[in-house]
Amino acid sequence: MGNNHLQKGKKGELIAREYLTEKGYEILAQNYRYKRSEVDIIAFKSPFLVFIEVKYRSSDRFGFPEAAVSSHKEKMLKQAAEFYLENFEKEAFLRFDIVAILERNTKIDVQHFEDAFF
Repeated sequence: MGNNHLQKGKKGELIAREYLTEKGYEILAQNYRYKRSEVDIIAFKSPFLVFIEVKYRSSDRFGFPEAAVSSHKEKMLKQAAEFYLENFEKEAFLRFDIVAILERNTKIDVQHFEDAFF
């Protein structure tokens, strides 16, 4: 599971990056780590600094990807965001998004949940 899980995660992040770039987001960091937290993508789209959790699934057998973001994960993302903000140079509003990717056969469905949690 380990290596396959990592490959799927990287594939999901690549799809999310392309999607966000097409929507006008400037990607600032990927796989940003702070202590035990990791933020998949940090992006800027004025006036928002956006911390993005990417969830990728190859089926909905175990539920939809966006449902996999736990309250514990939200807390960890917030801690990483606070640390990142200490060194961020621009004025920006903070936002937490989820990019949920569901791939069935050859069809890829990307959903972007803006302001997914506070």
